[in-house]
Amino acid sequence: MTAFWTALVYVFLAEMGDKTQLMTLAFAARYRGRVVLAGVSIATALINLISVGLGVGVGKLLPVFWINIVAGLAFIAFGIWELKPEHEGKDNIAESRFGPLMTVIVAFFVAELGDKTMLAAVAIASQHSQYVLVWLGSTIGLVASNALAIVAGKLVKDRLSAEWLKIGIAAVYIISGLAALAQAVMQHAGATSGA
Repeated sequence: MTAFWTALVYVFLAEMGDKTQLMTLAFAARYRGRVVLAGVSIATALINLISVGLGVGVGKLLPVFWINIVAGLAFIAFGIWELKPEHEGKDNIAESRFGPLMTVIVAFFVAELGDKTMLAAVAIASQHSQYVLVWLGSTIGLVASNALAIVAGKLVKDRLSAEWLKIGIAAVYIISGLAALAQAVMQHAGATSGA
């Protein structure tokens, strides 16, 4: 059970104040809490499955540098998408195509790629051979920390106008994308200077 509790505590703490927690808060202000929790849970289960797989040794096939590049570009695109005028009565284009649940799943999954919580789960899985317990612990820790963001999102929902909420969500997306690209560049620079 050490692997389970280690993963749960480290991932829960790593997620506090993270960009994906802020995104969850913004989604909770827009969508029903159950939809956001379901989307976050599904994305979290998938991303932690990948994390544990990477921790087992697949990391050489999917370098963190490229994960950060793809995630960064995707998030900048999401941010720009969010700022487009409303389309057919929907809040954004992604939602009009996929609905709230898939919007949350895809956005959260992409945000977690290369994130510190993903890297924490990878590191823990590489140190413990109880991979199922690492997966369960990291998944529960990530969902629990984002459940707090859902509650906070419901509390701020009535205090923010739809336009400010839209701008805030776009800003979180774009800043997250730029941060992921910067992290990729710094990792690449560190790897080439150390070689």
